Amino acid sequence: MGQSLSARKRERQNVVRREHNKLNKSTLKKELKAFEKLLKENPAQAKAALSKVFSALDVAARKHAIPKNRADRKKARLALAVQKVAQ
Repeated sequence: MGQSLSARKRERQNVVRREHNKLNKSTLKKELKAFEKLLKENPAQAKAALSKVFSALDVAARKHAIPKNRADRKKARLALAVQKVAQ
């Protein structure tokens, strides 16, 4: 643990931020897994569920749990996967 007052505060902030990031990432992973399962089992409904996954990616990027470019890249790849399955 840090010795100075500001170092102790920084460590407390890091704990809180780590918990928030963990929650955002786990929510995102659950959404992605559910979408992947839906894509394999019922491709017709996957297109409708795509907006929910996009929203989860946007939230994670906005809250800095993941980088914005990673969210954009995942969105592009998921949309491409839905298009491939639809054909």
